[in-house]
Amino acid sequence: MDAYTPPRSPHDLTGGLIYFARMLDKIRLHAAGKLHPDYHPFLSGDADPTHFDGRCCRFLGVSYAALRDRVLAGGTDEEVLAWCRQSGIPRSDEEVLVWNSFIRKRGWRDGPASDELAAQKAAAGLGHRDDIETYFDFHEVDEGRRA
Repeated sequence: MDAYTPPRSPHDLTGGLIYFARMLDKIRLHAAGKLHPDYHPFLSGDADPTHFDGRCCRFLGVSYAALRDRVLAGGTDEEVLAWCRQSGIPRSDEEVLVWNSFIRKRGWRDGPASDELAAQKAAAGLGHRDDIETYFDFHEVDEGRRA
C-alpha cells in the first residue's frame, strides 16, 4: 500500500464512537485517489449489510450515500458526527457503549465472522498469527500500526 494512505485505526474515537473516523477517512481518501483499491468494495456502505461502514451507518440512522455527500462537503469528524446525530438517530451513551463493544470484538468467537476473518488472515499471509483475534486486530497489523 506504499502509494496509498491507509485509513485511521478503527480504535480512534469521535465523540465517544469508535470506527466512525476510519469510515470518514476511507471516504476522504477515496475522493482524493489515495485509497487502495482493496478498500473500494466497502465504500458503498449498503452493498453488504455485514460490512462495518454499513453497520455504522445503520447504527447512526443515516444512509451511506448521504453520509458520503456530507463528508465531501467538508467539515471535521465532529461536525459530521453532529450532522449524523441530527439527521439520523441520536444514540444514548449506553447505546454507544454497546456499539463500541460489539464492533471492537467483531470476529472473536463470532460464528461465520470468525471464519471470514481466518480466511482474510490466511490470504494476507497472517494465518499463523493467533494474536489477531478480531477485525480491528487485523486492520492494525495489515495496515502497519502493529507488528
